[in-house]
This record gives sequence, C-alpha cells and structure tokens, in this order.
Amino acid sequence: MSESMHPPFGNFTTVFAALEVCDDLAAPVADALKNWDAREAAESALYVDTDPEKADTAVFCEVYQVPPELSANCVVVAAKRGGEVTLAACLALADTRVDVNKAVRTHLGARKASFAPMDTAVELTGMEYGGITPVGLPGAWPLLIDEAVAAAPYVLVGSGRRRGKLILPGWALAQLPGAEVLAGLAG
Repeated sequence: MSESMHPPFGNFTTVFAALEVCDDLAAPVADALKNWDAREAAESALYVDTDPEKADTAVFCEVYQVPPELSANCVVVAAKRGGEVTLAACLALADTRVDVNKAVRTHLGARKASFAPMDTAVELTGMEYGGITPVGLPGAWPLLIDEAVAAAPYVLVGSGRRRGKLILPGWALAQLPGAEVLAGLAG
C-alpha cells in the first residue's frame, strides 16, 4: 500500500490507485480505466485488495466494515420487446433493489425485463460473477445508475474479479460511457 493512500471508508490493508494495478483487474476493466476519456474520473479510482471468498455483499460489508449505503451492486438485465433482447447494466446501492419490473422495463421500452442469466453476464462482460462492475462494460450497453449512487461521495463497486474492489466518487461513475442517471431506479 502506498503510505499516503487511504480509502475514504472501510478496513482495507492494501490500497492503490487503480491505474497502478491494472494487472489485478479484469482485462475489460483495466482497458476501460486506461482509455477513459474522463481522465480525472479514471485517476480517482482506488483499488482495494480483498479476499475473493468474502466477495458477496453482506459478508463483504461486515468483514471490511463498509456501510451498505456506500457499496453498489452492478446487475445485468435482459430487456425483451418482440424478438429483440437488449442487455443493460444497472448500478444501485447495496441497501436497495433495482426496480427491474417497472423502472428498467419502462426506461428501456421493453415488454419484459429480468436479470440476465449468470453465464450470459459473465461471458459478455469478460468479468467474474460476483465482481461485475460498471467500469468496462460492453460499449453498446446502457448503464443505468440510480441517482443515489451518483450523489454519493464515494462508492465501492466490483473490479471485474471476485478478488479486489474499486472505490470511486459517485460523480465519476456517472461519467462512464453509456451512463444514464435515473431517479427511482432502485428503492
């Protein structure tokens, strides 16, 4: 850990600027950080090393002393209209639930919306289940971000792998490619 590098919350022993440890990130996440047009946002990302066996949200928050309202989950949704399927990612604070049936379905103009199958999400993102993050998603996907995430001073998200997490300011997440900040996405 860099002696001057401290996370804004949580109990982490290893903290780095995410751009310094791209080899510890899933390839799409590292590429996205390195090529993010919003340089200040990319440079604000921190990487915290964590135990992959403790990656699930409830356990993670308890072990690393992260308040659930500062942790965000990224879920992949499949929205269907006619024979067409649109994949999108949704980002909401861990103490809330994404409103897939109303907010997501309506926003995407779909007849039906549901969580995408795990194998589909893993294959198409190039990320591990339990580590899917909004950083580095496929370029054509909409990224729907609950307004509470964008308003948070800092939020913990996945790193693309079960080992390690990223901490970014909410404003930085709102600058990700394809990001749309929505009121009422989660509740």
